[in-house]
Amino acid sequence: MATSYFDREDGQFTVLINHEEQYSLWPQWKTIPGGWKAVGVEGNKQFCLDYIEKNWTDMRPLSLRQWMNEQASNG
Repeated sequence: MATSYFDREDGQFTVLINHEEQYSLWPQWKTIPGGWKAVGVEGNKQFCLDYIEKNWTDMRPLSLRQWMNEQASNG
């Protein structure tokens, strides 16, 4: 059975972010999908996951956070 590249600990990855400020781990050798951009962090899986954990502190999409802030300001 083939193992997914994402399951490999020895792979090289890059950290991506989308317009909603959501992060993703992505294999370095794969083309970055539309709607995503590299944040400039590359390395082994654990290094990239540590970066994501440290920097993605609010799982809510940006549009939801903005809407909630507007509602709080109007209330």
